[in-house]
Amino acid sequence: GHQRHFTMYLPDGMPEQAPLVFVLHGYGNNGTIKTWMNGAADRHKFALCVLVGLEDPRKKRSWNVGYPFQEGWEIDDVKTMCTMAKYVQKKYRLSKENTFLTGMSNGGEMCYLLAYAEQKVFKAVAPVAGLTMAWMPEKYSPTRPIPLFEIHGTEDRTSEWTGDLDNKGGWGAYIAVPDAIDIWCKVNHCQESSTTPLPLKSSDSNQVTAHKYTNGKGKSQVWLYERKGGKHTWGNKDIDTPAEIWKFFS
Repeated sequence: GHQRHFTMYLPDGMPEQAPLVFVLHGYGNNGTIKTWMNGAADRHKFALCVLVGLEDPRKKRSWNVGYPFQEGWEIDDVKTMCTMAKYVQKKYRLSKENTFLTGMSNGGEMCYLLAYAEQKVFKAVAPVAGLTMAWMPEKYSPTRPIPLFEIHGTEDRTSEWTGDLDNKGGWGAYIAVPDAIDIWCKVNHCQESSTTPLPLKSSDSNQVTAHKYTNGKGKSQVWLYERKGGKHTWGNKDIDTPAEIWKFFS
């Protein structure tokens, strides 16, 4: 009963059955901006799908992740994402095995929700400045391993690194980023871990520390890139975010 809009980016020279990456916008964004993933798509020949959210009760385009002000909004975006992915795979002859999901902020929350819902369409997810709402691990007890990669700034005042169980920010209660990652390390049965400071991208970049949890079930991995001092952004000032996301997906 709803009309969905999306933009496709199909690089020149992309083969049939190429990988497919969905990119989800943040809260209130209209999804029409040129995604920063285009360059990575050109280099690595994968397709991009930029999907646009519907208007929530506040009349803001968003994804239904159970914010308090979304209560009563009868939109199942988990089902929508899976349906859209299958539609795009078929229409553009893209890989069913290599379909991935990334998103910023509210789009990042959607990545977590898809993982918790144990869907089988998206092979891996990469939330950026995303949150695990407290209701998610209370409602779901995921057992299916799914590789997950979070990029998050420690000074993000919209999506707090330390969580917000008292709902001071108005988004609803959510858990601390390290705790959210720990859940997925356990779900993926990761056996090894490493912590590595990455080279500074420029003189005014924030230090990024890569926490990698590997050797999980089916060789699955969980990554957390901690941007020390980083704020509520894609993180492109500190790292080549598209390249790192594709490195994880590939």
